Amino acid sequence: MMEIPPLVLNILINFAIGLIITLSLNLEVGYAGLPQFGRVLAVLVGAIAAGAIPGRILAAMMGKPAGAEYAYHLINYRLVEEINKVLATNPLLSAAIFVLTLVFAALLGGLIGYVTAYPAIRLREAYLGITLLAFGDALQIIAWNYQPIVGATQGVLVPDPFRCIGAGHVRFVSATFIILGIAILIFIFIEKLGRSPFGRALKAMRDSEVAAKVYGKNIPRLRAQALIVGSALAAVGGALWAFYTGSMKAITYNRLVWTFWPWAYMMLGGTGNNVGVLIGVLVFSTVRTLIYSYKGLLTTIIPVNPAWLEYILVGLAIVLIVMFRPQGILPEKPALTLPREKIEKIRESIKV
Repeated sequence: MMEIPPLVLNILINFAIGLIITLSLNLEVGYAGLPQFGRVLAVLVGAIAAGAIPGRILAAMMGKPAGAEYAYHLINYRLVEEINKVLATNPLLSAAIFVLTLVFAALLGGLIGYVTAYPAIRLREAYLGITLLAFGDALQIIAWNYQPIVGATQGVLVPDPFRCIGAGHVRFVSATFIILGIAILIFIFIEKLGRSPFGRALKAMRDSEVAAKVYGKNIPRLRAQALIVGSALAAVGGALWAFYTGSMKAITYNRLVWTFWPWAYMMLGGTGNNVGVLIGVLVFSTVRTLIYSYKGLLTTIIPVNPAWLEYILVGLAIVLIVMFRPQGILPEKPALTLPREKIEKIRESIKV
């Protein structure tokens, strides 16, 4: 397999996961106009699904502990190594458990979106944003302190469905491109969804709920549907990240990385514009990875601890974007129901 530098791999995987999460956020914020400050909630649900479900299914198939004791670190670490040996020699089982886990993650994420739709019906703007943010923190605290779910403070290892492809560098290259492919498929799905009647209804609700109601749109249902779809996609992103890293520890799923960074990506690229989101994620992912990779060199150049530089960068970027380019790099453009060429043909036929 072609040798790809670790730096490039890091940029690609951060871009792929960031794109999935930010597209889900853009659906809820850029299209539906919801103040989604709890993106970490659905991402964490997806990671919990990856950490809790596939390992228990495989352990039960092997006749090993699959209940609450599965999450105990002294059992989990040895057990997952045994599971990975089985997966390494069984590509069909690896693919099945990978797809099944993503389906479970999407269903649980959609369920969480449905649950959060209830306050979304009654609350507006800042109140809804704070409520969603609190939901995310609450789930993180539970997962971090309740051992039977995903090992509490010790975390759990996640079965590796990519082990059958190879080990070491080959495994990470393959996993990166598989996840990147999934991210591209989700990008295409969101683009199609945005141009559909559902996507146009979301934008109508965002621009004027009163006008949308006049045209017969059910606002509570639209809000709920946007949250369900967005949360399902974010949960898939969380599950993919857990699979890639091979472990799940709740404390790593915090609001900074999984809520505020996606907000910065989206604002930089252009809220409501999926291509802009892609550019914003790519720019930020590249800069963040370079900072992390060259932090030792940066220590001798700048008077700031490089460990805090990426946090400063995100905060500064958000402030500057709001001040000088609130529409982002690529502002949202009107979406045409029909291709422009077809509209021109219709106009010409009417003139004749």
